[in-house]
Amino acid sequence: MILAEHLHANSEYSMVIEALQTSRLANGEAENSNCPESFLSPRQDCKRRHGSNGTIATPYDENCTNEHMVGVSSRDATEDIDTNIQPDVVFKKARVQRELTLQDMYNQDSFDDDDEDDSDWEPMQKHFEIMKWFCTNCTMVNLDDVVHCDICGEHKESGILRHGFFASPSSQDGPTDVELEFKGKYKDMQSGVSFSNRCTAIGFDERMLLHSEVEMKPRPHPERPDRLRAIAASLATAGIFPGRCHPISAREITREELKMVFSSENLMPRSIAMGVNLTLTVECLSYFTPDTYANEHSARAARLAAGLCADLASTILSGRAKNGFALVRPPGHHAGVSQAMGFCLHNNAAVAALAALAAGAKKVLIVDWDVHHGNGTQEIFERNKSVLYISLHRHEGGRFYPGTGAANEVGIDGAEGYCVNVPWNRGGVGDNDYVFAFQNVVLPIASEFDPDFTIISAGFDAARGDPLGCCDVTPAGYAQMTHMLNALSGGKLLVILEGGYNLRSISSSATSVIKVLLGENPGCELGDSAPSKSGLVTVLEVLKIQMNFWPSLASRFTELQSLWEIYAAENKSEESISELFLIV
Repeated sequence: MILAEHLHANSEYSMVIEALQTSRLANGEAENSNCPESFLSPRQDCKRRHGSNGTIATPYDENCTNEHMVGVSSRDATEDIDTNIQPDVVFKKARVQRELTLQDMYNQDSFDDDDEDDSDWEPMQKHFEIMKWFCTNCTMVNLDDVVHCDICGEHKESGILRHGFFASPSSQDGPTDVELEFKGKYKDMQSGVSFSNRCTAIGFDERMLLHSEVEMKPRPHPERPDRLRAIAASLATAGIFPGRCHPISAREITREELKMVFSSENLMPRSIAMGVNLTLTVECLSYFTPDTYANEHSARAARLAAGLCADLASTILSGRAKNGFALVRPPGHHAGVSQAMGFCLHNNAAVAALAALAAGAKKVLIVDWDVHHGNGTQEIFERNKSVLYISLHRHEGGRFYPGTGAANEVGIDGAEGYCVNVPWNRGGVGDNDYVFAFQNVVLPIASEFDPDFTIISAGFDAARGDPLGCCDVTPAGYAQMTHMLNALSGGKLLVILEGGYNLRSISSSATSVIKVLLGENPGCELGDSAPSKSGLVTVLEVLKIQMNFWPSLASRFTELQSLWEIYAAENKSEESISELFLIV
């Protein structure tokens, strides 16, 4: 997409600021030491290139802080402002502070020419036209004189929507040798798969692509239809779908079904309770919240997504399919009892869990590995002992969106222990920490719970390269976690798409997960991976709380606590943690 923007010729400083603000991804200070160099914020990137006292600086805006931080103080907002900026500009910028949402990093108009004092400039103002384009892969803006995205390296004319992640990121449109190899490998499987109890079912409908943002914003919204297009293109290129998976028919979930699955014990989210009225609501407004949009197609898209998830759950539970993947949007895990939020309308995982219970399951496990806490899912089930909710997410003391999901949030009203939160305290978390948490928290608790049905709320925004999550999980890491969960519930596993906003990351990760569902082994065996220092601290915190409800965790906590004490006493380096685990 090309964008023409007029800038005042006599406002050279504003031009520099605009170019810096829009050519780099704004990332939070909490993950500075963990993110790739290309994911530094404008201020951090300037410091990297010019030193802390560099001559190029950017004024304060929303994107010089963590885009998911819930609150920002005026002191925080002005700490890093260049001293050469006039005080009146600083004070004007301080007034724009507010509670940040998932969308804030995409709306960076805080340094507006209209707010500047132009009294020193000559009245004659010429205009230059600067052409820009938005990256198909990550949505970041680039100047027109470059052909590769300054953030993710994707080519300006990327073919990712035609060939999926197999398309070359560095050249125009064409497929890579890897794509051609996959096409040859699965050529004989393109004729289709019969619907049997050994098949993997896929839920998808193109009408969900019609859910899109109405108003044109400075940047494309991260939760965009291209997310599904990139995954579908990847699966088609690999010969997986269509080919090796069976599609289920899409239908809109009915209001009566929703009433049936949301019993008095499970409060019905108000957005679902509106039923048909939701259609009327979205015709009158374009946003439920500042970051959650709706158009005339959104209500139907949400009902289709919920209907697919409910049908996949009942299909798998009945034995007509061995497992399934819900390729759906809008996502759902932020949608709770009272409102739609965080890009989410209906809570698809909750609908699927309750449909499974209605179809005969006694106990349902939901594992949510989206980088953001599923506050809506937790709210719906925090009183329900039939559903165990486990979430692994960035938290950072409640400063990371949505601010919920601390380790001490364990469930209420007699269901304590049926909410398990693994709250990472920094960005950059990768495969080793996730697999370590699975081995020591997720699987021990899940095995003791012994579910009849397992759901993964599969957000891929903790994937390497994601502009919102800024973590480091690889497709192999997601495949390994899927493989570990597949051993539960007799293999009755449903994976539901949640977040993920880098098209290359989300499509490669989703493909790796589906290949595991099809029976393939994970690409690499991560084994007994040693955690980072902060990862070990987080797991110990969770074990200390949860062993009050799951006694089998006590011995595991004692063992890991001993290792931590050795590490702390000897003041060992971060790398030496792996040596301790090798000894054990």
